[in-house]
Amino acid sequence: MSAKGTFEVTFEEQTDERFPAGRRLIDKSYVGDVLGRGLGQMISKRTEEGAAVYYAIEEFSGSVMGKIGSFTLVHKGHMSHESASLDVAILEGSGSGELSGISGSMVISENADGHSYELNYEL
Repeated sequence: MSAKGTFEVTFEEQTDERFPAGRRLIDKSYVGDVLGRGLGQMISKRTEEGAAVYYAIEEFSGSVMGKIGSFTLVHKGHMSHESASLDVAILEGSGSGELSGISGSMVISENADGHSYELNYEL
């Protein structure tokens, strides 16, 4: 099954001078086939040459195609001059409520109008 829509995201920078990686708190508002809020944390690193990597854990709470519950999204992204990839997967066993047993992945896109998603899932 597929669910599509858009989201708005805000980040709150967290600083710790002892550690070289960046850390942000994530707050997302989803609209469309997925309605709800995603809260999480991101760890990232960018090299002087421009390569970057990030990992994030996002706790979603709301509804997917009208089914109410929650689940965890795990993000893993990488970018260099030669390539870029982003994998966002639902953590197996993290679904609750009517979303218990959910599995799948999310494709995130960004353009001048903002962010959009496509959640490809099994329930």
